[in-house]
Formats: sequence, structure tokens, C-alpha cells
Amino acid sequence: MLTPRQLATLIALCRRMVPLAAEPDPSAMRLARAVEVRLGKLDPRASKEVAALLRTMASPAAGLLGAWRPRGFADLSPERQDAWLRGWETSRIPLLRTAFQALRRLVLSTHYADPSTHAAIGCRAPLHTRTPEVAWEGPLPGAGSDAEPVARTEGERTARVISIRPQLDLLSGDPTLSSVIEGARLRGDTRVRADVCVIGSGAGGAVAAARLAEAGHEVVLLEEGAFWRQGEFTEGEARLAHRLYADGGARATDDLAHPLLQGRAVGGGTTVNWLAMLRTPDWVLDEWTAAHGAVGMRPADLAPVFDRIEDETHTRVVPDDAHSPPNRLLLQGARALGWSASPLSINARGCVRCGMCGLGCGYGARRGAADVYVPAALAAGARLFADVRAERIELAERGGGAPLKRVHASILDRESGAPRGRLTVEAPVVVLAGGAIGTPTLLQRSGMGGGGVGSFLRLHPTTSVFGRYDDEMQGGAGIPLSAVCDEFMRGSDGYGFWIETPPFYPSLSAAVIPGFGLPHREVMEALPRLPSMMVLVRDGAERGRSSGSVTVDRGGRVRVRYRLGATDRSRMLRGMDAAARIMFASGASEVFTLHTHACRMRSPAELGAMALRPAGPNQLGVLSSHVNGTCRIGTDPASSGCTPDGERHGVPGVYVADGSLVPTAPGVNPQETIMALSTVVAERIAARHPAGRAGSAGVMAGAAPGG
Repeated sequence: MLTPRQLATLIALCRRMVPLAAEPDPSAMRLARAVEVRLGKLDPRASKEVAALLRTMASPAAGLLGAWRPRGFADLSPERQDAWLRGWETSRIPLLRTAFQALRRLVLSTHYADPSTHAAIGCRAPLHTRTPEVAWEGPLPGAGSDAEPVARTEGERTARVISIRPQLDLLSGDPTLSSVIEGARLRGDTRVRADVCVIGSGAGGAVAAARLAEAGHEVVLLEEGAFWRQGEFTEGEARLAHRLYADGGARATDDLAHPLLQGRAVGGGTTVNWLAMLRTPDWVLDEWTAAHGAVGMRPADLAPVFDRIEDETHTRVVPDDAHSPPNRLLLQGARALGWSASPLSINARGCVRCGMCGLGCGYGARRGAADVYVPAALAAGARLFADVRAERIELAERGGGAPLKRVHASILDRESGAPRGRLTVEAPVVVLAGGAIGTPTLLQRSGMGGGGVGSFLRLHPTTSVFGRYDDEMQGGAGIPLSAVCDEFMRGSDGYGFWIETPPFYPSLSAAVIPGFGLPHREVMEALPRLPSMMVLVRDGAERGRSSGSVTVDRGGRVRVRYRLGATDRSRMLRGMDAAARIMFASGASEVFTLHTHACRMRSPAELGAMALRPAGPNQLGVLSSHVNGTCRIGTDPASSGCTPDGERHGVPGVYVADGSLVPTAPGVNPQETIMALSTVVAERIAARHPAGRAGSAGVMAGAAPGG
């Protein structure tokens, strides 16, 4: 709980950020209380840091430095408060910019997550509560076909999707559901035995669990996040962002310059991503072989693996009549400039184009890890433990190809995240698939770090430009990503950028769009006519240099550090220029950037102004939902985390099968790449380690019966 002085500071801050009416309007108090509740759900260290910041702002000394008045923030005039905030926003001191962004994003994202604010900014209610209102949402006319990922009004899936209502859970009534053991079912300390323990259930972990279980191995799958039923994906941003994303959606690099959107649920990132399925480019695979010693991962080797994955996930090209306006503008604008652009393939069956993929699919259309590979693993005998966080791997034996290990984990309360028990899994083979942050930190906590573990973090750093159009676009409706401009993807050195269109929901938009107060609100109110195009950079062009790292400090805190290299920063600027040109070519009257003070341009002749704006940390909005590297494959233990087979150097029987394994940034949305690498690693594990060592011990103690 905040002290009265901290709460007063927060209330005053809410009035300046949103803005809200002056005293005695109670809406500022309501927003401040909502922020306080959200603080209580964040990582405890992050909550303490924000509370300390509010305490500092309440002191007269801070007021003297921030506003030239010896008064706390709440005791200053609105004009002085704004001057204080603007000073931090544009400060030459990075720490002050970080502090400003921490408060700005927290307040604005909390405010606009409230559904009561959505009507004022023209955002539509969730599709499942109404009928489709625009042409780019809902089933399409015509006869359905298995060759497409979308639903149509004629065909076998019509009766299920035409009403636009969330369906029952895919596993309801399925006997495999009894193999899903949620934290609430476990009592006290529990011990389990298996042939293989897989940690993480996303694109890597779920695929590995399915392949190994189908090969006859007894598999235990651990997931820190919850097992959410299909009907729980109700499209409510406030509730679901906290439940489905790591750190409640607030994960970021230490300086907050790069928010990191990572899934935290059964299915991992595939439960909340935007469905794009892209094969790893051939030149990237060739680079992995030539420079990093990858074996059996050349384009010809992985082609049948990609074929298999695309068949399993029903990956299909989005048809021409299914694009939302922003995606259609991307195709039209790029082609008008003579640039390569094409429809994307997505992993969906019967997609009703609700647009809310980032909050889970309530219609049974997504074909991600939780929809395909987790059920396959369960059907083959695997057991899934949800609400369980792996914390340490102990080597219980020494010697041999796969000595026995114990995975020590905490059983978590689903809502609070607080530990409520312990789980120990004994297995000779452990597969880490906790992502490029979770995997290296688990290795480090287990005494298995060092060398390249935690280094070479790659983010596909992403920024956006917004365009102003006369017609309604509703970027949060329709298939989020259905087109890509790949004209500049390869570059002269194999490193370039590509352009896609993101779906910006109200809370996410509020955090991404720069500024605060009335100017920020005016942009939010124009959102329905402000589509955006995002630029994704294949980072790491300065080969051999690590742009970022993931480490655990002495206090146990995870530290994520990242800096754009000079070449990558130059590519991002070129990408912003290209995205702006596409927007102007498709009819935009104005284009603006995510600089602290947005660069606003009304014609291509003005695009040079972007290069004159500061673009350092927290001076240009840059985020990532592609967090890779940190345990990359390679032959040199000093610069890589794993062998070319995915095994941790020097630790027999410990493997990695997630995005941390990639030796370089893949240069495309990584979902399909991770699934392919996990397939390769799992098949090599199955060939090297015979099934059956664990016996049939099952859950040894501590599991409550029933579902």
C-alpha cells in the first residue's frame, strides 16, 4: 500500500498524464487506486522502485531540482508539474528519462485499459458481444475451404463461427485433460519422475514435448503460466494483458528503453502472438552453418521440417479479400513504389478476424502450441504442470550421457503469483524452453552459466510510424498481420529490415504513443484513423558483438540490458523512412514517429527531418516481441551456450529448445523458426537417449485428485 503522501503524488501525476479534471473530481483517485492495484501485481522489486520514485517526488528537494520550487510534486501548480515532467521526459540524464517513462506508461496504460475509456477514443466493444460492424471483421462471404485460414459464411465451420461467440474449451470432455495438473490441485511438496522434463510450453517447449512423447518418452511439461480455457479469452485488455504476458505486460530492459512483450501461459508466446508464420530465410540458415557450426540445418535439411509444421498448424496464406485496411495499405503503398510485398501465412483455421489475437483466441481458430502440440503431447502420455515455475536444476548424478537431474520448482498461486508449494521433477534429460530470458537465468541459477550463456541477446528491435487517413481504419480489428513488405529484408550483408502492420489496442497504444496530457489524448481520440506500420530490424549486423545480455545479479534479480549498434540504428532509420513512404504512397495526409516529440511530416520531401531527432534510449519508442539469442548454438563454449545439437556445453542431458538457441537473429517473425529448431533438437534427443528410464512412478506425492 502507498503512503498518503505517495498516493497524493500519484493522484497529481494521474491528472497531468491523462489529463483529468481538477479537484475535487474523483476520477483521479479512481485511476490512482487502479494504478496502485496494478503495482501490487508487478514484480515486487519493480513495485518497490515505483513506490520509491513516488516518495522521492513528494520531497521538497526533488521539487527544487525538478521545478525550481522547494515543494513536492502534489503541492505544485499544474504548470510547474508539467514543466517537471517535460524536463524528465527530455533530460540528458538517461536515468531521469527512464523514471519518466516508468510513470508515464504505468498511468496511461492503466487508464486506457479501462473499457469505460474506449468509447471516447472510438474503439469498438469486443466482437463476441456484438455483430460485425465493418467489412474487415467476422466471417467472409462465400464457401469455406481448407486451403484458407479464414471462416466463410458457407461451409462446415459456419455453424460454429457465424454467431461470433467464444466456443467451449477445445479439450472439454477429452480424457487427456486429466493430464493437465494445475497448481491449485497440488498440495504441499510434490515429487515426479520422468524420462524428460521440458520447461516451458511455447513454440519450443510444446513442440519438444510432443515429439518426445510420441517417440515413447515419459514427459513432464512445466509451465510457469496458467492453463487458460478458450472461453476465458474474453478480449478484455485490462484483465488479460496481466494474465497472459510476462511481468503482467510490464517486462522491459533495465532502462525501460525496450518493452518486451512475451507470453506467459500454456502455449507461451504462441497464445498471444499475431499468427505470422515465416520460414527462416535461406541465407540465414547458410550463415548458421558456415559461421556457427550448425549441423543438419541448411535450407534443404529444414524444408521438410517446415512442411510438417505448416501442415500441423494449418498454416495458410491470407486470401486477398481478408485483409484489414492497414494491411491493404501496406500492400498497395509498397507496390505503388515498386517494392516487394506479399500476403502473409498465418496458423489459423476458421479465423473470424476479431483482431484480438494478442489477448488469446476465444474462437478456437488459432493453431498454436496450446492448440496443437500440447494436446498432442498429452495424447501421447505427457503430463502438464501449469502454474509451476522452475527455479533450479540440480545434478543428482555424475557421469554418463545423461545423469539424473532434479528440477526444483515453485507451485504458484494463479492470481497473485506467490509460491504455495514445491515441485521436484527427477529426469535424466531436461529441455529448457523458457525463452531467451527464462532459459539463461535458469541455467545461471543452477550453476550452469558462463561462456556464452546470457550473451548475444537479439530483439528484432521494432518501432512504428503512424499515418493519418480520412477513412476509418480500426487497426485493432481484422487479422492483425496479414501482409509484409520484404523489399529490404536481406540487405547487402544479409541484415536488413521488414515492414508489417501491428494491431494497437487502447492500453498498448497509450504506452507506445509519446507524450502525455492533452496532446496525448488528442492522438488517442484519433486512433481509428491512425493506422501504423512497424519496422523490424534484423539486429546483430556488427557480427561478433553482443548487443545485449540477460544475467542474474547477486540479489537474484534478472537484469536485461540492450543497446542498438550503430549499423542497426541506421537500418531502423532507413526502415522508418521506407514505412513513411509506403504510407504517403497509400494516401496518408500526415505521418508521425514515436520520438519523444513526434516528428510530423506532410510529404516525402520532409522525411529527412527524422534523422535530426535524438534516437537514444527513451528518446524513440522501440519495443520487441521477438526475444532471441542468449544460449545460441555454436562450437566455441566461450561464445555460445549450446552445441550444434542444442545440448548445453559441458552438461550432458541438458538441452535448449527455444528462441534462445538461435545463433543470430532469424530476420523474420520467429514462431516457425523456433518450432523447426525444437523439432530438430527433440529428434536428436530421442535418437541419443532411449525412453523408459523413469519407469511409471508418475506423481509420487502431493497431487490432489480430480480436475
